[in-house]
Amino acid sequence: MLIYPDISPVAISVGPLEVHWYGLMYLVGFMGGWWLGRLRTRRPGTGWRAVEIGDLVFYAALGVVLGGRIGYTLVYNFSGFLADPLVLLRIWQGGMSFHGGLVGVLFAMWLYARRTGRTFFQVTDYIAPLIPVGLGAGRIGNFINGELWGKATDVPWAVVVNGVALHPSQLYEAALEGLALFVIMWWFTSRPRYRWAPSGLFLVCYGVFRIAVEFVRVPDENRGYLLLDWVTMGQLLSLPMIVFGLAMLAIAYARREPSGNQVAG
Repeated sequence: MLIYPDISPVAISVGPLEVHWYGLMYLVGFMGGWWLGRLRTRRPGTGWRAVEIGDLVFYAALGVVLGGRIGYTLVYNFSGFLADPLVLLRIWQGGMSFHGGLVGVLFAMWLYARRTGRTFFQVTDYIAPLIPVGLGAGRIGNFINGELWGKATDVPWAVVVNGVALHPSQLYEAALEGLALFVIMWWFTSRPRYRWAPSGLFLVCYGVFRIAVEFVRVPDENRGYLLLDWVTMGQLLSLPMIVFGLAMLAIAYARREPSGNQVAG
């Protein structure tokens, strides 16, 4: 078993200026998405230019940060927000909701699509394989912050925190929502796919991975289990993602419309 190291949440400190690891992980995610997005523009017939990816990532970043923080505050920490509204601004302390961030990104992509004359799903299909980099980095940030631990366990890879061996559920999510989801989405979009299919597959895979990890992850104290002493808020929010994702895949392969992002060679 691994003893959890005493990691300072501050990566760099210069006088009163502090740069937190959690913020750096988000920067890694955005920069990784930007680099991968530009890499994909080199493919023949992609319909995207490298200079467009900076704006695309900027819109996505705003959606992630604003949606993720607002979603977390309203769903998981509303009482804390009522007691201290400024908690909404303290992103460096952790507390970001993926589902809130997803809503924020979808709204941002709708705005970007309108601005550039593309369809909404042309944009979301393009960014689907770029998002897992940020998800994986964010979960590593959770591990560094020492938050979102799993349940007590005796598995050999458990992490001992304050004398208790726990599932490192943040690392499970980094491996599934980050690495595994990236490999699946990058492979799937490496050839032309029908419109809606990449977005649908992303929703299905994320929903399945998140529901699976929630079985060993300790729910938020102010929420606990919502049903049957094992159903969590994360699972309830992820289930519709799977349903919508499967419906989108079915529609994609029924309509067989080109995505608009690639043309067959």
